[in-house]
Amino acid sequence: MPGFVIEFNRHTGVRRVTEFATAREAMERRLQLEADRTDDNVEIVALISDSVDTLHQTHSRYFTGEELAAI
Repeated sequence: MPGFVIEFNRHTGVRRVTEFATAREAMERRLQLEADRTDDNVEIVALISDSVDTLHQTHSRYFTGEELAAI
């Protein structure tokens, strides 16, 4: 099942969602991003889901603001 990393700015609602082939890849990316994070207002999460559409339903708070392009 794919993994997703969401970088979410708690103040602005701006987010970036990146999909990975595996949950392990997503977790490794999350850990890397957290190690490099300079803004405490940015929440970084790794989630496992069958699709980003499902994440919209299960984790809707991350999908209320503007989306940045995935890198």
